[in-house]
Amino acid sequence: MSDRRERYYDEYEEPRRRNPQSGSGRSSRGSSGHTSGGGSAHRGNGRSDDEARRRAAAQAKRRAKKRRRVILLVLELVVLLGLVGVVWFVRKGTAIQKVTINEENIVINENVATSEVLKGYKNIALFGVDARDKSLGKGNRSDTIIIASINEDTGEVRLCSVFRDTYLNLGNDTYNKCNAAYAKGGPEQAINMLNMNLDLNITDYVTVGFTGLTKIVDALGGVTIDVHDNEIDHLNNYQISMVGKSDDDKVFYATEGKDYTAVTSPGVQTLNGLQATAYCRIRYVGDDFQRAQRQRMVLTQCVETAKNSSPKELAAAYDGVKDYISTSLDYDEIIELMGRIGRYKIVADDGFPFETNRATGKVGSKGSCVIPVNLEQNVVMLQKFLFDDDNYVASEEVKNYSSKVSADTGY
Repeated sequence: MSDRRERYYDEYEEPRRRNPQSGSGRSSRGSSGHTSGGGSAHRGNGRSDDEARRRAAAQAKRRAKKRRRVILLVLELVVLLGLVGVVWFVRKGTAIQKVTINEENIVINENVATSEVLKGYKNIALFGVDARDKSLGKGNRSDTIIIASINEDTGEVRLCSVFRDTYLNLGNDTYNKCNAAYAKGGPEQAINMLNMNLDLNITDYVTVGFTGLTKIVDALGGVTIDVHDNEIDHLNNYQISMVGKSDDDKVFYATEGKDYTAVTSPGVQTLNGLQATAYCRIRYVGDDFQRAQRQRMVLTQCVETAKNSSPKELAAAYDGVKDYISTSLDYDEIIELMGRIGRYKIVADDGFPFETNRATGKVGSKGSCVIPVNLEQNVVMLQKFLFDDDNYVASEEVKNYSSKVSADTGY
């Protein structure tokens, strides 16, 4: 295991490509089947029947992971595009999962509820979930969590990814990887998790399932990305793993020029949907935090393209995700946001916890986590990043959560 993976290791694996097979296209090795979930691994007793059950369970996990490999962590791209595109389906009468959030159940820390600074901002939680059955509520872990903060006076938008393995209060005074909040209590608990830990006042959300990403990028005409030389091989490997065939869920075969279009040179270029998806999946050039940065880069390019697209082009682009969008926003709120879309400009993006104030390591049975160092300091930095507040003092609630995280993790 490399040093990088020891520092931060999640359940996704880079496809490994074998030597090309003569006359059969190129091949890519898929996931190794490792995982670092929140619970401790089952220990067998050495008996042959236990060993057989473990092998069967491992095989089932590999089959499940094959289904998950289609998108991985590129969901944040679809999520924000989903926010922009919801209105078209509302206008067309297309069913979108409208969920009413009972604001009495939403937790907002005391000093945040009376904040004058936040009054000029619209803060929305954006979630991406791996939901193949179109069920976007609890039971799905949020593979992507983004805070989209819109300055309603200037139209400036700031995006902050909350790394899904960040060790936080789940909104119910239990502590774990923060993406478990959505699985346990759906968007309502996930919103509470964000508000409680980060001193925010979020009451609305948009959730998007992963299906349709490639169609969206293709419908927008692709995205312009500066691809680096050391990213090319990984990008093509991921393309092969997404469209290729396999006999063992490990090695995938695909024919270049037929199944996929290979990226062959570095530099600024337009990536199609499959290429953009593969680009967002790259893990082993840099680390997982840099992978999130790539995702936000693609996201920004897509949003800028969407802003210059016609209603007809947008409707076509979002057709691929219409069945995979859930939101608490009312029609009038969506219309208001859409009326301002021309003014919106993404001016900054970052990840939480911030690079200078985070660590990674195992936290008991929770496995490998991203650890805020410490949470209180990160929240002060977040308030500066989102709201340009130089004098922020964290709430008493955040100070308490910060102490608990420090006690559990040693940071």
